[in-house]
Amino acid sequence: MKLVIGDKNYSSWSMRPWLLLTHFGIPFEEVLIQLDQPGTRDAILTFSASGKVPCLVSDDGAAVWDSLAIAETLAERFPQHAMWPRDANARAQARSVSAEMHSGFAELRARMPMAIRTSKPGAGATPGALADVARIDALWNACLDVSGGPFLFGEFSIADAMFAPVVMRFNSYAPPLSPKAAAYAARVTALPAVAAWIEGARRETHRIGHDELDVSADSAA
Repeated sequence: MKLVIGDKNYSSWSMRPWLLLTHFGIPFEEVLIQLDQPGTRDAILTFSASGKVPCLVSDDGAAVWDSLAIAETLAERFPQHAMWPRDANARAQARSVSAEMHSGFAELRARMPMAIRTSKPGAGATPGALADVARIDALWNACLDVSGGPFLFGEFSIADAMFAPVVMRFNSYAPPLSPKAAAYAARVTALPAVAAWIEGARRETHRIGHDELDVSADSAA
């Protein structure tokens, strides 16, 4: 399989399926396309009709795009890895929080774009962004209270992969978090697959100026 992704420093959507494939030890070929370049869209269109990353291309050439669709596809194709919780109620809850992350938190995305190399504590802390942070904090606490941790539903799952880019944002902008949420963010950051993604982001030299310098724009692709 091929996984087509954008810059590791910026592409929050690309990070999610990459983490799943890497964490669960599923072999894949990484195809990285730099974002915000003159040929970016055309390069992505050779793999994905959406013109966006990520895109998973199977051995037979079939393409699946959108991070959550890719996650569902991987869970279906590799059921031995339990990417969703085994328990039906926990699985429904995990899907709910993943979908909320997928479709929500627009102010957080806009004001605190993922830029892993950036460290700007306090930047982007608008009332709307902080309201998103508070909701995420409460959501993490609720999940951890039920599961007992160490991850949202016990073992690392799609839900944790969906929130990993949020952890990257929190690392960069340091909004206030409850002790339990802060500890969870630290555990996600230390996960080997996440640490490998961060290291890849730090090695990149390509920069998108508006994401490095202006926290008013959303970088997600």
